[in-house]
Order: sequence, then structure tokens, then C-alpha cells
Amino acid sequence: MKKLILVGAMFAMQAFIQRPVETPIPLCQTSHDMATWAADANFMAMHEAPEAYHYAGKGETIKFSTPDGKEASGFLIKAPKKSDKWLFVYQEWWGLNDHIKHEAETFYNDLGDVNVLALDMYDGQVGTTPQEAGKIMQSVPKERLTAIMQGALAHVGKKAKIASVGWCFGGMLSLQSALLEGKQAVGCVMYYGRPEQDVEKLKTLNVDVLGVFGKQDKAPSPEMVAQFEENMKAAGKQVTVKMYDAVHGFANPSNPKHDATATADAYKHSIEYLKKKFS
Repeated sequence: MKKLILVGAMFAMQAFIQRPVETPIPLCQTSHDMATWAADANFMAMHEAPEAYHYAGKGETIKFSTPDGKEASGFLIKAPKKSDKWLFVYQEWWGLNDHIKHEAETFYNDLGDVNVLALDMYDGQVGTTPQEAGKIMQSVPKERLTAIMQGALAHVGKKAKIASVGWCFGGMLSLQSALLEGKQAVGCVMYYGRPEQDVEKLKTLNVDVLGVFGKQDKAPSPEMVAQFEENMKAAGKQVTVKMYDAVHGFANPSNPKHDATATADAYKHSIEYLKKKFS
């Protein structure tokens, strides 16, 4: 009987050793602030797969060096005349897809004399399902995101006056971009992205922020947005919050839960804000 038990235990141990182990995507100190959200099933459920869209407008793909020894790319629409005014556009968690390129052109058409650069923060990867987008967003280290933004800053030059806008993942990046831009920053618009929570970092901002959020959103929740307002106040910085009775991602026309009325009003405030900053 003892021999049977021993043999059974040996087979069980062998099966355990040979069983493939699924290695989780590391969420260590190099992870960005939204990586944990991307791994959350509830956060994924807030994002329905975007409807198919094909962009056939103006613009070109460019490449530039990054300080980590690599290259990055972006979608650029140049101003009609040489200009030191730049708008950095930051993608949703899906990646730099055709919808973001169309949004970049919309801002370009309304701003007039501003170069618009939509940065590819995923190095060519694009998610078409919440599961794909979540895995990609988790896999990009914070250092790489920072290197891409730093490379873009070097590409546009020290004389550039820069504003930024982004949605979801890009909303967080828009604020982080403004922090990196220093005195070159002239404006920052963030749509329902995770706010920076470190008051000391917020103290280094050289520009006020326009934040667009949804009351029905849970990431970031209205409570997190309220805390962001308190943190900005504590940092001695100004933030204007536009809160809509809408879900996460409401401003994306390819989102099945797109809110056209809220989107139009939010865009009106965003473009007025940016025009003022670039005047």
C-alpha cells in the first residue's frame, strides 16, 4: 500500500513539474500607472471592440530616434507654413489606429497653423479586441513610453510650443507629456485618463489642464477625478474639469456607446482651450 502511495505521489509530482506554467505579464516598478487597470476584467468590459474604420486623409508616418537607442514613429500632419506650434496626440489603449489619425486631422483642420503629431506608443502594435489591447498596454514598460515622448520632444526641438491631447490611456499620457515638456508646454487636454496622483510631480507642471471625464466611468471614477482636483489645488495648479453623464470612452465615434452630444460639447471646449493656448 505504501508503495502504491509513493508511486502515485511521484507521478503527481512529475505531472506538476511538466505542466506548462503561464507566465503573467510583469507589473513591477517599471509598469505605467494604467497597467494594473489593463489587467482588470472590469476595465476590459468597459471597452467594447471598436467598429471598423478606414482613414484616407492627409498626413505621413515619420520616424525619430529615442534616448533608449531605438526608433519610434508617429503620424504627422504638417502645418501649411513652417511653425513652432505642435500638438501631440496620444492614442487610446487600442493603439495608433485609423480613428486616432482621423482625430488628429480634425484638430489640425480647426487649429490651422499647428503641426499635429500622433505618437505611436505601442511601436506598431494595434489591438482590435479588449483582450488584445489589454495585453499590449500591460506589456509596454513605463521607460519605453517615456523614451518615446522624449524622442518626440527632441524631434520637434527646443523652440517648439507644445500642447497635448489624449483619450483613455492617452489621457494619462497627455498629462505625463505635459510634465516632461517643462516650459515648452502650453496646454494639456486629457480625456478620461488616469490622473497623476503625486502632488510633488504636479507641482512641476508649467501649464493648466483641461480634463474631460464621465460620471458613469469607473476608471477613473468621479471620486478619483475629485481627488485629482484636490491634488492640483494642493500643487498650486489649475485644472478645469468637464464632467459628462457618459461612460468611459464616450468620445470615440467607433465606440458602440459613443455619446455624440457629449463628444461635441467636449470638443468645443477642447478646441477653444487649444486655440487660446496657441494664440
